[in-house]
Amino acid sequence: MHCGHWFRVRGPVYRVYGCGGGLMLIKDANKIIVSLSKPEKMPGFAYGIPAAECKTGSKLRLIPGSVCHGCYAFTGNYKRFPVIVQVQYKRLESIQNPLWVEAMATVINSERVSQHKVFRWHDAGDVQDLDHLNKIFAVCKLTPSVNHWMPTREAWIKDHLSRCPDNLIIRLSMTMIDQPAAGSWSNTSTVVTDGAATCPAPNQGGKCQDCRACWSKDIKNISYGKH
Repeated sequence: MHCGHWFRVRGPVYRVYGCGGGLMLIKDANKIIVSLSKPEKMPGFAYGIPAAECKTGSKLRLIPGSVCHGCYAFTGNYKRFPVIVQVQYKRLESIQNPLWVEAMATVINSERVSQHKVFRWHDAGDVQDLDHLNKIFAVCKLTPSVNHWMPTREAWIKDHLSRCPDNLIIRLSMTMIDQPAAGSWSNTSTVVTDGAATCPAPNQGGKCQDCRACWSKDIKNISYGKH
């Protein structure tokens, strides 16, 4: 691997692959990021990290009535196949790699991923800290042809929404079932039990199909039915 030089994306400075500014190979990028996830429901790819490492979610998981109580990332295939969680921890560790930003951008810009036009951050897990958020911002800026969606329960992110790239929508996920959407956020998601869910997936085989509401900033709130 070549030595790196540095670049700036409106704030933090990140390393770029190659002394001569050469492009990173997809095979090298995949080694750095470990892998992407491909949720069966989603129309594109995602990047999941361990739900056990969620800063807010790990606390909510202990509270009955919260949206994280009985979290799906601790059940089903996540529980049956320990290798899934092992890979998630490797991805979490990879974020510290100084080449992670460009590696992620390289993989997302590849035809295999970018053809779907959408990407989800954290089908499991959540933003870890400000450095992690800044890196996600940088990746989004380097992948302008892809629309990114990131649900989060980390309310502190609101202080940084003014720097959010245009092709990234961040939805604050409300913490309790049947909790109204927070009016102070432009985009949110809620979990409801009154049959008024707006997510169509349960009525179409558990899949998004042609719905892209979660990625649309015009859709202020997405409500999901309680599983």
